[in-house]
Amino acid sequence: MRILVVGAGAVGGYFGGRLAAAGQDVTFLVRPGRAEKLARDGLVINSARGNLALHDVKTILAGVSAEPFDLVLLSCKAYSLDDAIDSFAPLVGESTSILPMLNGMRHIDVLKEKFGASRVLGGQCVIAATLSPEQHIMHLNETHAITFGELEGGTSERVEAIADAMAGANFDAVVSDNILLRMWEKWVFLATLAASTCLMRGSVGDILAAPDGKRIIENLLGECRGVAEHNGFTMGPDFDARATQTLFTPSPLTASMLRDVENHSHTEADHILGDLISRGGDAQKGEHGLSLLRIAYSHLKTYEARQARTS
Repeated sequence: MRILVVGAGAVGGYFGGRLAAAGQDVTFLVRPGRAEKLARDGLVINSARGNLALHDVKTILAGVSAEPFDLVLLSCKAYSLDDAIDSFAPLVGESTSILPMLNGMRHIDVLKEKFGASRVLGGQCVIAATLSPEQHIMHLNETHAITFGELEGGTSERVEAIADAMAGANFDAVVSDNILLRMWEKWVFLATLAASTCLMRGSVGDILAAPDGKRIIENLLGECRGVAEHNGFTMGPDFDARATQTLFTPSPLTASMLRDVENHSHTEADHILGDLISRGGDAQKGEHGLSLLRIAYSHLKTYEARQARTS
């Protein structure tokens, strides 16, 4: 199976590097500067699950001709989706499968419209990773998993083939027969975490220490779940247990979106919160027609407006 990994950042580089180290035919679609860095220093992963220094990394630049790939592993930021599509679209053939690992749902609609529903799989990843100043991939905990499946549910030969290709790599690859529910569960959790930590400018532990902090997280979680239910997706007991353990246990956990704000960087506010609100019908209306979810989104859009004005 010929695999194209779009980008070699923290997420794409991690999973693509693990696949390449396991003997899979992996090519990274990267910018010229990253290609030069990889050619000179290789792909370096520092992880509690095993360090990796991968040399002779196969790369390709946008605009370079090549045979279509069997699988496109897409892990860009949501706000870079259009540019990413332009870069890999010429490398998609009739039998290419596209496995996105972005957050939210908007990208699924965009990919289906561009390439046709038959080429697009549902997918998500769970990993905490970042790039060091040397562009080494720093795996920040021990979790590293990709979950994927057919958008319409069930399984298929191509999903099983992808699972077989990933089976020997040093990460968890999980096939789901209800991938859309899994993606909505992650979206609800992530939106709750991002909205609460960005709005309150603190960690889960910081918020829970505040007089009404727990109620704020509870209300945001309820609003986000309401949007999911409005769209036909009901979270089950397993989700409740995970969310309760993570969101209501004091810890230094924050959303990466808060780190983006603190670093004066671009955020995925439109894709994580804005798109959720747009799909919610009346689910997110508060007592005065303005929910905490909408307030958190406006908070982030105010930040973006200020960034645009002062940059």
